[in-house]
Amino acid sequence: MNDDHKPRRNGNNYPDNHGHGGHDDNDNHQDKDITIVVNGREKTVTGKEVTFAQLVELAFETPPTGENIVFTITYRRGQGEKPEGSLVEGETVKIKKGMIFNVTATDKS
Repeated sequence: MNDDHKPRRNGNNYPDNHGHGGHDDNDNHQDKDITIVVNGREKTVTGKEVTFAQLVELAFETPPTGENIVFTITYRRGQGEKPEGSLVEGETVKIKKGMIFNVTATDKS
């Protein structure tokens, strides 16, 4: 092992890890847990965006079912140029900490 690969010592016989921190460059690309609010309850999600289906699951322990059930999702405190809006089935939205979602189920019969 040459000197470039030996652990550095700080004079106290402990490895000198300054500048290394145990992180590699890929840490910046990993998804982080983000706390959002769904129907008034804090929920933690992982990733940079959330889907319509994920929001329905977060909003209801047992989502209502039936051919006439329609879900409506609105949000506020969102990112950038679109801080508020709505989602339709199949869509996703970029999330940020503290973003607020309202998910409602309506029976259109």
